[in-house]
Amino acid sequence: MTHIVTEACIKCKYTDCVDVCPVDCFIEGPNFLTIDPDECIDCAVCIPECPVNAIYAEEDAPRDQQHMIKLNAELAKLSGWKTITKRKAPLPEAEEWKDKTGKLSQLIR
Repeated sequence: MTHIVTEACIKCKYTDCVDVCPVDCFIEGPNFLTIDPDECIDCAVCIPECPVNAIYAEEDAPRDQQHMIKLNAELAKLSGWKTITKRKAPLPEAEEWKDKTGKLSQLIR
């Protein structure tokens, strides 16, 4: 099993999780972070670091976020998305979007 990032991260992209990851499994897209399932060691140290509670163990993902399991793996392999190893500022609109749900249509690939 691995961990996944859910829709809560879209348009926020807080990177607190990146600082604690011991294997650099986070991949950065334009407005979302994903976890590379081939790199994640299931340590769970990233979960409490996420200020929008967007990270779950795959088996604990909420029912309405199950689609994110496959999507995390797919996005981790996109050529324009790169490994992120250091914390950055969140997106400028993060505060506005952090409590919104149903953000999948806002995902930029």
